[in-house]
Amino acid sequence: MGNPIRGWLPNLDRCVWILAAGRLLSQVGIGFVLFYAPIFFVNQVGLSATQVGLGVGSQSLSGLVGRFLGGSMTDSPRWGRRKTLLLSALISAIADGVFLLSNNFPVFVAGNLLMGFGVGLYWPATETIVADVTNDKDHNEAFALVRLADSLGLGVGVSLGGVLISTTQQYRLLFAIDGVSFLLFFAIIYSAIAETRPEQEGDRAFLQGWNVALRDTLLLIYVSVNIVFTGYIAQIQSTLPVYLNTFIAGQDGDGLSEATLSALFTGHVVLTALCQLPVARLLKPLAQPRALMISACLWGIGFTLVWTTGIKILSQSVVGAGLALAIMAIAVTAYTPIASSFVVMLAPEALRGVYLSVNSMCWAIGYFIGPPIGGWALDQSQQVAHSFWLMAAMSIVPVLAILYVLEQRMECRD
Repeated sequence: MGNPIRGWLPNLDRCVWILAAGRLLSQVGIGFVLFYAPIFFVNQVGLSATQVGLGVGSQSLSGLVGRFLGGSMTDSPRWGRRKTLLLSALISAIADGVFLLSNNFPVFVAGNLLMGFGVGLYWPATETIVADVTNDKDHNEAFALVRLADSLGLGVGVSLGGVLISTTQQYRLLFAIDGVSFLLFFAIIYSAIAETRPEQEGDRAFLQGWNVALRDTLLLIYVSVNIVFTGYIAQIQSTLPVYLNTFIAGQDGDGLSEATLSALFTGHVVLTALCQLPVARLLKPLAQPRALMISACLWGIGFTLVWTTGIKILSQSVVGAGLALAIMAIAVTAYTPIASSFVVMLAPEALRGVYLSVNSMCWAIGYFIGPPIGGWALDQSQQVAHSFWLMAAMSIVPVLAILYVLEQRMECRD
């Protein structure tokens, strides 16, 4: 009798499993500092909340630069996938060393700029390696596995970081542990992952691939909806917790408590992890634009549930919020791996790094645009704050239209 767990897991190249294991390890370290670094720099270092916000925001700027260079480096015969990934891990470890020594705003900004640059280099390189060693039909599950490792590592890291802080109050120890996790990731890449870049005849100049990518009509059409999808995810992480805490009445008549929110969002993360592989496998027979339409519809249902909870159509606010987060967890799993596999399908083999860099940039732009829009809505009247979620639900209509056009163009190209 076969092992049922082995039968449930996808049959993927060993390199994908090694990369996922290394990513899980590094994400544990990231989870250690994710929520606790701002608290440390405000309460113990003495920076203002505005300074911390500016410092953290600077990661997005250096992240865009890292993604831009990372795409070209990944496709370059001089650098390739492996060297770019090694450089990413090394720069991220150095960033943690800067955080460990930081006692003022300029050094704090320097640490954030380094971390953003390191993360920017990471995404094109790691997703290109996954694409290189995986068959076309297995791309969805391969990218889902790497995303699953991200989710599990982040969840473990956040939990362990909370335990460490509550018992020791040694915030700087978190940065040391995060730095060590990146060095271990570096060691795993160095010892276990070979270069996967295929030999190409007539390699292009370093930045020439961007000329091709930015003239690809299908890619540019896709970018418009991809930014919207990443903006949706940003709303879950930035706008929705504040809305539920401020505008949704709990048992005491105020907003949902921090303890209730913690339970709801922990459930959301757990469900996202549990559904990642099954949803990718379920959507495997569908064309990527059609699968992304399903994700868009799920986002629309989730946002509608938030709206109905806010205006008290659903009287049990915790139930309504929980259902919305559950639906949006499935929406996330129907989007993240398929988005990457779709870009890989569009990309010429020699330009996978640049094309996946464009995909990664959509995340940076979505996270730059999404939170300010949601924050503006919550700063208005209750009516505007409630209506924001209905408008978010209605925004799937143009998304579905663009995906339909994309699907038709794909069929014509084939």
